[in-house]
Amino acid sequence: MLKSTTVKESPSSEAELKREQALVRLAISDYIMLTKPRIILLLLITTFVPMFLAGPTAPDGWLIFWTMVGGFLAAGGANALNQFVDRDIDHVMVRTRRRPLPSGRMKPAQVLVFGVLLGTLSFWVLWRQVNLLSALIALFGLLFYVFVYTLLLKRSSTQNIVVGGLVGAVPPLVGWAAVANEISLLPL
Repeated sequence: MLKSTTVKESPSSEAELKREQALVRLAISDYIMLTKPRIILLLLITTFVPMFLAGPTAPDGWLIFWTMVGGFLAAGGANALNQFVDRDIDHVMVRTRRRPLPSGRMKPAQVLVFGVLLGTLSFWVLWRQVNLLSALIALFGLLFYVFVYTLLLKRSSTQNIVVGGLVGAVPPLVGWAAVANEISLLPL
C-alpha cells in the first residue's frame, strides 16, 4: 500500500506568503484611498437623481450603471490627481498625512499614472456607453478640479472653495446629460 505524502510548506515560506498577501491588500487599499470613495458616493447620488428628472420615463438600468461607473472613474481620477499635486503639503495636516503619498507607501509616478488612467477610462466609458456630452462634462469637471481648483486657487486664494464648488455641480449635469443628451437651463 502506498502512503500519500503531503508536502508541508516551511514556516518561512508560509510567513512570506502571508506577508505578500498583506502587502497586496495594503496596495489595493491605497489605490482605493486615492479615489476618496466616501466623497464619490455623495457625487454619485447627485448624479443619480437628475437622471430621473431629465426624461419622461425612468432611465434604463444599463444607462444608470455605465453613468455611475464613468462618474466613479472621473471623480476617482480627479481625486488621485489632486493627491499627486498636493503631495508636498499633505504630510502637514493630520487628516491627510496617512494618505499613500505622504506616508511613503506609493511613489508620485504611480499616483499620477493611476489618476490619468482613471480619467481616460472615464471619458472612454461615458463616451462609448452613455454619450459624448456626458463624457465631455465629466472631463471638464476633472480638469477644472485639478487645474483651476487644485493648482491655481487652492494655495493662492481664500475663494478657492467657492470656485471649487462649481465642480460639485458637475455630477448632476452628467446625470442629466446621460438621459437627455443635452444641457438646458433647467439643470444649470
